[in-house]
Amino acid sequence: MRKRDHNVFTNAASLLICGLLAGVVVAAAAFPAVAMSGLAAKAGAETFGALPKELTVARAPQISYLLASDNKTPLATLYDENRRDVKFADISPNMLKAIIAAEDHDFYKHNGVDLNGIARAFVNNQSGANSQQGASTLTMQYVRLAIAYSATHPADVVAATEDTSARKIREMNLALQVDKEFSKDEILTRYLNLASFGNGAYGVFAASQVYFGKSPKNLKIEEAALLAGMVKAPTTNDPTTRSGYPLALDRRNYVIDNMVKTKAITPQEADAAKAVKLVVKDKRTPNGCVATNQKDWGFFCDFFYRWWLTQETFGSTTYDRERRLKSGGYTITTTLDVQAQNGADRAVRKNLGVNSKAARMVAAIEPGTGRVRALSVNRNFKIDDPKKPQNKYSSDPKKAKKKIRGNYPNTVNPLLSGGQGITGYQAGSTFKMFTMVAALEKGVPLAYPINSPAEFKSEYIVEQGSPAACAGTHFYCPKNASPSMAGLHNMWTAFGNSVNTYFVPLEQQVGAENVIKAAQKLGITFRSSDDARRATKEGGANQWGAFTLGVSLTTPLELANAYATLAADGKFCEPIPVQQIRDPEGNKLDVANPRCEQRISTEVARAAVDAARCPVGDRSSVSKCSGATARNVRGIVGKPVAGKSGTTDGEKTSSLVAMTKQFAVAGIMADPDWAQTNQQMGHDTPTGINPAVYQTLRDAMKGKPGIEFTPPNGKIINGDQRSIPNVKCQSVDSARSRLKDAGFSVVVSDNKIASDCPAGSVAGTSPDGRTIKGGVVTIEVSSGGGSTPNQGNTPGNPGNPPGRPPGNN
Repeated sequence: MRKRDHNVFTNAASLLICGLLAGVVVAAAAFPAVAMSGLAAKAGAETFGALPKELTVARAPQISYLLASDNKTPLATLYDENRRDVKFADISPNMLKAIIAAEDHDFYKHNGVDLNGIARAFVNNQSGANSQQGASTLTMQYVRLAIAYSATHPADVVAATEDTSARKIREMNLALQVDKEFSKDEILTRYLNLASFGNGAYGVFAASQVYFGKSPKNLKIEEAALLAGMVKAPTTNDPTTRSGYPLALDRRNYVIDNMVKTKAITPQEADAAKAVKLVVKDKRTPNGCVATNQKDWGFFCDFFYRWWLTQETFGSTTYDRERRLKSGGYTITTTLDVQAQNGADRAVRKNLGVNSKAARMVAAIEPGTGRVRALSVNRNFKIDDPKKPQNKYSSDPKKAKKKIRGNYPNTVNPLLSGGQGITGYQAGSTFKMFTMVAALEKGVPLAYPINSPAEFKSEYIVEQGSPAACAGTHFYCPKNASPSMAGLHNMWTAFGNSVNTYFVPLEQQVGAENVIKAAQKLGITFRSSDDARRATKEGGANQWGAFTLGVSLTTPLELANAYATLAADGKFCEPIPVQQIRDPEGNKLDVANPRCEQRISTEVARAAVDAARCPVGDRSSVSKCSGATARNVRGIVGKPVAGKSGTTDGEKTSSLVAMTKQFAVAGIMADPDWAQTNQQMGHDTPTGINPAVYQTLRDAMKGKPGIEFTPPNGKIINGDQRSIPNVKCQSVDSARSRLKDAGFSVVVSDNKIASDCPAGSVAGTSPDGRTIKGGVVTIEVSSGGGSTPNQGNTPGNPGNPPGRPPGNN
């Protein structure tokens, strides 16, 4: 701040005169009725003696801007006061001259307090003139505003604006100090940045935008005069109202005439300016996530807003954090990828409008950084009008009966990321990934074979008589979506075909509690109180056999990030909506960096992704895929992909995850108002979830290279291979004993096959030759007949031909 030289005698005289006249002249100028009262004089003297020695100026609230990841596309603006400080050089000379003409002709001549002005006001106000005059200089007005914005208590704000001689005295004293501390240009700039111009515009930058849609640097004479004329009474002189328009016009012309008096412009320029018709835009700056630059970007903006409120860096309480966001003047580059977000917005609404009870939700996240690239749902991010509601009654019959409205077509609930009562949705067989990860961590290889029956009687206990129990028992008894899925499977084929009777016994073998831990390491949280209880040891985690089938609740964002962790070779990153934050001075805040840690071993992650290439129609690195539940994804995206689909009972929800090395996209289709909906959520239908996911991924990947997933290597693929004893033509009991002694798990097939071995003896094994240590070996029983038996399918080709129709999940 540059100090200016002053005449010492002038400064001392000014201060002395101000002190002597404080209780009389100031009061007479501003409040003639009490000018001569002893009370006024006493108040002036006491206050003058108690004044602070210097003015502490806090930064006034500034508007914060949100930008997309390209650092230029506007996303949203958030503010308590629409203000953006500008430098002196960025303000039109017309504006500088206009505010002096309107408020303080001698601004560049006096020392902060205009003694001549005080005298004039005193004489005028004592003469009985119709109009009363004040004596506040621009410097004094700046002091008043600065005190109000620097106040730490509401009472201080009142004191800064109350109609008392004490307030005037304080302003005069501090104005003298300010005039010594700052240059005249700096005082003028500070004043124009603080002043209110009505219609939510604070400061000359916002006023220029609201009324004329331009920068203050480009204001013309008539535009600057209008703004300068508004600061005294912005509500009365509001040009956007019918009553205020003529007053604003008169005030504008008054300021223009004064600009001639101060020799700021010529009479000819004044006449030309007054001839210009007064036209204002009346375009208030949008505020908040319900007024984003693009109407479909509100859900992303809301995720950012909720994220900010959780960050202790921005304050100790949510109130402090919100105030800092809305007044800190930040320029925040978010992680929103315009290409991906636009693709998601098109995809979720294609063939399915906002009035559908089904919410089609898609989240896209970047593996390795956690940067959230898109959040979209076929809903309007909007608060429903309570006076003229658009929202339909809830799809839940019980709620509808009570006249409770649902969240469609309008909602501001965080459907995609959870919170505010949104606990998530069942994601079906996408959770089989967590069982596979837990098994791989335990040393179970991808090629691990399990003979998967049409129905599997597990050791998990459920309520006897429930639909999930085996008939007449209390044991959990899952089935497959199709009887044709039965047979010998490994992880590639079981994941590709979504074989329930492979993953439940696999979960049983590695321990349900370990599967839950794997899910938690990948970022799955348990928002539902029931799920949170069940996921604990005390809640019976070790008996949660259905967990692998996706009965726990999750959100599209969590699910996308869990798979993204695997695409990033096991590096988990906290989902984050920002990639750069700068303060008003342009300084970069160190709070937008990715927050990552290695949670899954690289080889386990690569192995899991290798198997996950099967469900979406891609090829694993070892070409072991057979069957795919979403086989068209690879062809549509056109790049190396991995993922998994999922469905719950009765298709009450449907889900799909599809990912490349650059994007993980998860979609869930559900009814947020009624979990037990009677609506079937489709998969690869025009209104299903699959198109929304693979079209989003396709559009996000346009112009980006296809990057191959790194294949796994070593024992994690085939495990420790052991030779299978030759038990052909032996008795079943003898063969079973010998195979068990060799360290294999033995299953006897119910189906007999023709062979040259005696009927009832062993025709052969499946597989034969070699298999994984501890793997399943199926004994095939001979029916006789003299034919050489088919020795069965190897683990890489376990009896599910590639042409078999995919399962439902």
